[in-house]
Amino acid sequence: MDKSRFSMLLLEPGEIYFEDYSCVLNHIALKNENSQQGRLKLCSKSLVFEPRDWAHPLIKMQFKDCSDITIIESIDKKNNVIKVKMKMYAEMLEENILAPYKFIYEDKDFFVFFDFASAEECLCQMQQLQRASTLHAPEHNSMVATILHSRYMRMEFDPVMMDDFTEQIVCELQAEKISPLVRHQGKLALTPTTIYFQPFSNVESSPVLKLKLAHLRRMYKRRFLLRQVGLEVYSAEESSVPHIYLTFQSDRARDRIYSILQESPHVHLESVHTEEMTLQWQNGIVSNYDYLMYLNCLADRSKNDLTQYPVFPWVVADYTSETLDFNKSETFRDLSKPMGALNPDRLERLKERYHEMSDPKFLYGSHYSAPGLVLFYLVRKYPKYMLCLQNGRFDHPDRMFNSVKDVYNNCLRNMSDFKELVPEFYDIEGKGDFLMNKYEINFGERHDGSKVNNVTLPPWAKSPEDFVFKLREALESEYVCRHLHLWIDLIFGYKQRGEEAIKADNVFHHVCYEGAVNLECIYDMNDRHALEVQIMEFGQVPKQLFTKPHVRKITPRIAKSLAFNDNLSYKMECVDVLSLHKEAVKCAIRQGNIIISVGKDGTLKVYDIVQRKQIRSVILSSTPLSSCVMVNENTVAIGAWDNEIYLYDVEYGRVVESFRAHDDSVSCLLWLDKERLLISGGYDGVVRVWGNIFRTGQALRGLKAEFDHDGKVTNVTYRRRRHEIDIITATGDGEVFVWDYTTRELKSKISVHSSPISGVCFILSGDRVVTASEDGDVSVTDLSVLHSVYQKHLPEPVTSLCWDGSSVLWLGGSNGSLLQWNMLTVTQTSSHIAHDFSINNVYFDEISKTVITASEDKTVKIWKLTLDS
Repeated sequence: MDKSRFSMLLLEPGEIYFEDYSCVLNHIALKNENSQQGRLKLCSKSLVFEPRDWAHPLIKMQFKDCSDITIIESIDKKNNVIKVKMKMYAEMLEENILAPYKFIYEDKDFFVFFDFASAEECLCQMQQLQRASTLHAPEHNSMVATILHSRYMRMEFDPVMMDDFTEQIVCELQAEKISPLVRHQGKLALTPTTIYFQPFSNVESSPVLKLKLAHLRRMYKRRFLLRQVGLEVYSAEESSVPHIYLTFQSDRARDRIYSILQESPHVHLESVHTEEMTLQWQNGIVSNYDYLMYLNCLADRSKNDLTQYPVFPWVVADYTSETLDFNKSETFRDLSKPMGALNPDRLERLKERYHEMSDPKFLYGSHYSAPGLVLFYLVRKYPKYMLCLQNGRFDHPDRMFNSVKDVYNNCLRNMSDFKELVPEFYDIEGKGDFLMNKYEINFGERHDGSKVNNVTLPPWAKSPEDFVFKLREALESEYVCRHLHLWIDLIFGYKQRGEEAIKADNVFHHVCYEGAVNLECIYDMNDRHALEVQIMEFGQVPKQLFTKPHVRKITPRIAKSLAFNDNLSYKMECVDVLSLHKEAVKCAIRQGNIIISVGKDGTLKVYDIVQRKQIRSVILSSTPLSSCVMVNENTVAIGAWDNEIYLYDVEYGRVVESFRAHDDSVSCLLWLDKERLLISGGYDGVVRVWGNIFRTGQALRGLKAEFDHDGKVTNVTYRRRRHEIDIITATGDGEVFVWDYTTRELKSKISVHSSPISGVCFILSGDRVVTASEDGDVSVTDLSVLHSVYQKHLPEPVTSLCWDGSSVLWLGGSNGSLLQWNMLTVTQTSSHIAHDFSINNVYFDEISKTVITASEDKTVKIWKLTLDS
């Protein structure tokens, strides 16, 4: 079935979509070869016809531009048909190309032949909505609300949609699911175990959304359009609905749901108090980026609400230099002042106007964050949002976000431009995609004849990704760490309002402050509508979080290089090359003076370094062998693609035992010597812990634990926390899982990479995990904040990595290169073309100070290490 091109973003913001009908559309009252088969969408302000053929545009017929809707008899007298007489209509998504809508100003008749629906019933609904369109906006909204309420009263939640027919509905309410510029009306049903949301219309991908209470992790009361009626819920990532933003008819209804959820025995929310988070940030555990995202969340800012989008500061003031010097204060914006106060001359003119005003006075006539300003930055990433907000049009090409330098200068000089930034400017994972015209949209030409395309970056940025990375570096720099609390005071703190705001030149229009207007007490429909429009267009000040000066960050720990005890670098010399396998070598390890390797040929090889000869060779499987670990000084465990784990005694040259460990290939192995546990990961998405390895025939009975994943398990490692053990797993989906071995529970799940993870290891204290991926990204993730503190993209895919336990990291590449990195200075110290093809495994032997590499080129190499003076 073809995916529908219709979306709520093709309607006006806040417009309601009721239902749709299968039909045929034509320009005459006859079905013929010019007719178009499709679906007619009945909405509160318009009719939208979506033709089945994607080459044809969608046709939007607004009721206010409709002169007549009647039933007529078709020419062939076979069908009753509705005739829609338009004075103007719009065409959208012609040939499915995203572009400004084409408005056609001419009289046009559209004839609708319904396949199944009754023309009489449809006509009644259409004429009712057409009459509503002739009213002023407040009366129109009131009439539509009445129609919606009538439909709501007739709608019943369908219990068939429940997971368990024995569930009892605790509470059933009318609600709206909020996404940017779109409000999905529906019914919310709450049972003791599940939240169900059933939309009125069929525009959602699922007829009902289900959120298990046991998966709930965070829950926030939200202010929506200056009313305390919102509830935003975040659940565990394994949930089918990881996030939902709902609004209710009243604050009483919202608070009722909130209380029921809080008191439910199935709900276990993460408890992170503001004070704890602030202290962690102050001590350098939490990055500036994460802390600002946290404060935005607490202050009712959400990416689902463009009127309250997260706000971030301009921190860099230099957009002309070839390089950014973070040691110069001139590189940075003065964070103690709002954007409107950075230019003394402009501020003086604004103050003159301020003193001439009558109360309530305001210094700035526009806000630092509003829907239009957010989409000004993000129009290239979310063009549909801008078309929705501006009735099918983009901004004039000269007024668009064309140059970072020009926008910053305009924010310093223009008498009505005081905007701050959005999180995307500092989001490394997004890689600056909002700066590129990736959809190749024709935004028009500027006054100089140049076409609007990608955003022009400052000289110090080589690419959008580099621009965002450097801005992120600036945000985490020492200067910003020492001054960020001053900006927090202005936006979220004690300088946000009152006398302190006046002293700080930080006064905006009174309507945008929380509590300044109570819409519930405004009964005049015209006044209420005018305020709602102003809120939508002007923006809102975040909820005030602090009433006293905010603490200053003490140690910018994350902004600096990773802190290790010593600064090591090795000279590497290849002392032996082993060509024992007939196919690629998947893994090689060292035990004393022997090298043990396994390969795609299904063969285990044992090589004596002193005698310089092969002493064992055994075909263990007809399938490739993937990994091997020593479980004692003579016994090696081998994982195979036939789902088996083999235990081989090197001294006696025999297979001690083999057992089926997984339902798919065994991909990785790990041995915990102290606990005498063997951990295996498989392509079946399961990690298993085995305890009876040395009891012949008892291995399967010794299964101690198993951990399920969504994708293939590619790597496994561990860390000790006092008497506890965490098992860390990496998957083909680019995710890192942290499992508590004692409780068998998932502690955290982090999406680190966009491609399969090829290597994972811990560095230093066990709080930071290094991961490498097949697309060449290397990431250092701090598990205490579940956030990547360092990312590096290498020119070739990384296929393996290894840590020396101190400060050196080796990375094996797909082209056979072996890179050595010093993670204290976060610099590459050496590079070797070690193999002809991909390095599948790197192993460090601390006792002999050697590194063993296994490659796709069928060889194993031994590298002698000496300290580089």
